[in-house]
Amino acid sequence: MKNQPSPTLQNDRADILDVIRGFAILGIFMDNLFAFTGWGFFSQTQREAVSTWPADGVLGLLELIFVHGKFYSIFSLLFGIGFSIILIRNEQKGINPLKIFFRRLFILLLIGSIHLFLLWDGDILFLYALLGFLLPLFRNCSDKTLLTWAAILIVSPLLIDSVKVIFHFKTGAFLEKIAQGIDKKTGVPIDETFSKYLFSEGSGWQEWRNWLSSGWAYRYAYLLESNRAMKVLGIFLIGFYVGRKMIYANLQENNSLFKKLLKWGLIIGIPSNIIMAYFEINNPGIQKPLGLVNTFFTIGVIPLSLAYVSGICLLWLRSDGASKWKILAPVGRMALTNYLMQTILGIVIFYGVGFGLGGNIGPALFLPIGLTIYSFQVIYSNWWFRYFNYGPLEWVWRQLTYGKRLSILKTKA
Repeated sequence: MKNQPSPTLQNDRADILDVIRGFAILGIFMDNLFAFTGWGFFSQTQREAVSTWPADGVLGLLELIFVHGKFYSIFSLLFGIGFSIILIRNEQKGINPLKIFFRRLFILLLIGSIHLFLLWDGDILFLYALLGFLLPLFRNCSDKTLLTWAAILIVSPLLIDSVKVIFHFKTGAFLEKIAQGIDKKTGVPIDETFSKYLFSEGSGWQEWRNWLSSGWAYRYAYLLESNRAMKVLGIFLIGFYVGRKMIYANLQENNSLFKKLLKWGLIIGIPSNIIMAYFEINNPGIQKPLGLVNTFFTIGVIPLSLAYVSGICLLWLRSDGASKWKILAPVGRMALTNYLMQTILGIVIFYGVGFGLGGNIGPALFLPIGLTIYSFQVIYSNWWFRYFNYGPLEWVWRQLTYGKRLSILKTKA
């Protein structure tokens, strides 16, 4: 009987990957809250006017150093590992894995498009799907070549930023002009008041739609300007290498590797991120501050991300996969559902279209709200998998990917 492609069953899943994914969802939400609440767009004067300042300033600094960019990097690593799993599992069955992979990516691209253009401009799924189509180009590379390409892609922003400083140009300038043109038509302000546009009294559906009309262009102008595509693709390749070497499935054998990554990730990552935060916050009158921000972001983010992952793996080994860590696995198993749920809750709670709590509160208030929401997701996700095989959106995604009916309900023994 001919082998048929099928999604990974629960018994075949590596719990550690789901735990790391569940941990990453927390960090991503903490980072995104700075956008949902408008805090990331506030001027320094607006921030200091909030009643919880200066505690907000301290929390914002800590977020910039220890959270910002690190958890999307972890997700990028997991994306590359996922690609390797699809390749290995299907090749072992004698099935062409690329057909499944491209179909899976196309559906993710559609989901990302809906998220980006209809819900929230801070989406990351669309970019992941686009860059994912490039991964098969590296399918037959040797391990050395794979890591070489990863290093080149990750370090390339340093050269690109140098060229931009020398020749005085912005890679995202054309998208900024498109966004500003859209704002001119819709009435979204381009001065300091734009940071309160979604949260001011009377703001509602129309303001949200106006914001989204140009949001995608601003978003991708920023992604181009910060060279995000090269960084993400480079981390994809590291993940592909990790998956190819089955490091996630042989944690004990790689114990010394995790200890080295934890040590050097902290040694390199923390000072680099502190310097990055300095240039981000103080903007000390240099010609191109974003270039220096990106430089230390590039140097510091990936080492700190790898340190986080290594720390989780070491804790997992120490506890022998005890249940206290597995509580995060269900959150990771339905990461797509939880990620989009965070968007919906963020809009409803903080935008004027909902409760309108954003625009007037700082991290001292909105971070605890985020932690409460995440705690709910942990409880909900653990409850869900008592009765179901897949998360709601994961079930839809897999059915469309594999083109067959999958049972979402668990069968009783």
